[in-house]
Amino acid sequence: MGPLNSESVKRVARAFVNAINHQSVEGIADLMTEDHVFVDSLGTRVDGRQTMKAGWEGYFRMVPDYSIVIEETLVEGAVVIMLGTAQGTYSTNGTLRPENKWSTPAAWRGLIRGSLVAEWRIYADNEPIRQIMARHAK
Repeated sequence: MGPLNSESVKRVARAFVNAINHQSVEGIADLMTEDHVFVDSLGTRVDGRQTMKAGWEGYFRMVPDYSIVIEETLVEGAVVIMLGTAQGTYSTNGTLRPENKWSTPAAWRGLIRGSLVAEWRIYADNEPIRQIMARHAK
């Protein structure tokens, strides 16, 4: 593959988002580097493709319809910033109930290495899903 340019960086990031939006754990994993790093909005860091594959499987069990809507994409070198909305429905048993749907503004920062995502960070207010989870914990 040739040198990274802003279009190829965008293409990899969009493919990653597309795999997330299809809840395709295999598709997500295929786009991660072996030493992939994921950092959530609380700063929790998870290292490695296999660990994150299990992490996505667990997350999609909890939020089976999780999706990302991208409104703006900015690229500088190998870094892509995507701004938009994260949304989904919290589920404890696979049932999607309208009262458990949430949506929150979010930003993502991806570091692209070749045709793969080396790092994926999400910046979002998780309060909407936390409130729904708290209701179910009672």
